[in-house]
Formats: sequence, structure tokens, C-alpha cells
Amino acid sequence: MTSSLVPHGLHHVTAVTANARENLRFYTGVLGLRLVKKTVNQDDVTAYHLFYADAEGSPGSDLTFFEWPVPPEEPGNHSISRTSLRVPPGSLGWWQARLEGQGLRVTPVTRAGRPHLDFQDPEGQRLSLVEGGPAGVPWADSPVPAEHQLLGLGPVELTLPNLFPTGRVLEKAYGLHAAGTYADPEGEARSIQVYRMGEGGPHAELHLRLDPALPPARPGAGGVHHLALRVADDQYHAWDAHLRGLGLRTSGEVDRHWFRSIYYREPQGVLIELATDGPGFAVDEDPAHLGETLILAPS
Repeated sequence: MTSSLVPHGLHHVTAVTANARENLRFYTGVLGLRLVKKTVNQDDVTAYHLFYADAEGSPGSDLTFFEWPVPPEEPGNHSISRTSLRVPPGSLGWWQARLEGQGLRVTPVTRAGRPHLDFQDPEGQRLSLVEGGPAGVPWADSPVPAEHQLLGLGPVELTLPNLFPTGRVLEKAYGLHAAGTYADPEGEARSIQVYRMGEGGPHAELHLRLDPALPPARPGAGGVHHLALRVADDQYHAWDAHLRGLGLRTSGEVDRHWFRSIYYREPQGVLIELATDGPGFAVDEDPAHLGETLILAPS
């Protein structure tokens, strides 16, 4: 691996909803995120694609959803099983009160030595709040006070039957580093292995939850479609050459208009995207009015 080719954190997580209207209500009205882009799935233009993020749609703050009329996910193996969201230090107590006030069940747990609050959205999307990491850009119209607004994505958890070969791909293809294990706070998996990008931190980790006895997940609403790692704009072509040089069957270079991507489904079935920071969501909308109208990427 070329030493300079290392992702510098999580870029976005894309999940599935069967009800865009209620999804919008929850992620903007309860979690206080901004809808920064309303568009369609570029590979299935019959489906809405909603992007939620901080005020500016900063890379690393995006949680996005495809709307498909599908039944609920059946959780299981070979899947992305939990998405963490970061909050400012000292905010977990405030958030626990807010979520419980919305009628949500909140479970305090510890993951990798950090306190978390586990909960689910109305469709069963498994989420967790953790403190720390880089600051986001507060959204003035959020129902959440600026001092408690979500900062961006935290560790993303994968549930897999085996560490190998996924761990090898993360290390050899993507330049991540194994950074220790911890016991599954739900008491079900064998262990959870942490992989970090660069210096790590809650914005730059993947957690591999190992449970060989678990049956495969059945995709559906409340599940996650894929995760994306941040790469520097000027290294995009080098990443494509690097992955092809390893003999991996990738998508090749894909222009998503707001960022550029390369996709690869790792050997145990999880779809991993590399995504550039730019050009960003303001390339085709006034930054003051992001997400207010339906925008279609050029075909």
C-alpha cells in the first residue's frame, strides 16, 4: 500500500427507508440534522435519495437514505449493523433526555472504552451516539441547540462471521490498522475488532463484530446499504490505480456529481465506497437553500 493513500475518516453512510416522509421528520425534527440534498438514486431513478448532514453538508457528517418500498430488514451477518453519530463532549445526558422524551428506548453502553447511547429510529435503524471528534458546522434552523448538535459520523459497526479476509482487505487495500478488541456490550458476538484510519478517533474507525453462528441479514428498511470512506480529491485517480493493481474487482471511477466514488464489495459482502471531499453539495444549489428542491445530477 502506498503510504500516502490512507482514508482520513468516514465520508457517509447510506441506509434504506420505506417511508421518506417519516424519515425526514425523524432525522431533521428529532436528530436536528439538515436535509442538504433531495435527489434520486443515480442507479435507480425511481427511488428518492435524501442526504442529511451538518449546516454545510461537510464530508463526514452525511447520513443518507434510499427510499424503497421494501419490508423491514432482518438483522444478521454480512452486514453493516450499527451507525454511530458523534455529539459534543458533555452532551450524552442531554441527548438521552431528548430521545427518551420522544418515546425512544435508549440503552447506555460502552464501546472501545467510550460511553455510547444505543437507540433505533422508527424503522429499526440501529444508531448510537458517542462524544468527541472534529466539530461540525451548526445549523441555525435545527430544533437542537447548537451546543448539542450532531458533529458527524462516529464508528460504523460491521457484523461478520470471520475476521479474515475482511481484516486483510482493510489493512492491505485501504491502509487501516488493527487497534485492539473489546467485548460485545450486547453479549452476543465473540468479540469486536477495531480498525482505525490514520490516527483514528471516533470519526475514523470501523468496528468488526464477529459472530460466526449468526445467519445472514436480509436487506430491507432499517438496514444499511453501504459505507463510504473519505479520500483526498487529488488522490482519487491514485486510489483507482492502487485497487486495480491489487486485482480487486471495483466499480472503477464513478462521478456522483457532488463527489467522486469507487466501490468495492469486500469478500464477506459489505459494500465499501471511497468518496472524495469535493466538489460538495453547493456545486448546484445556493448554500442557504440546500435541500429545498429536488435536484437531479447530470446524466
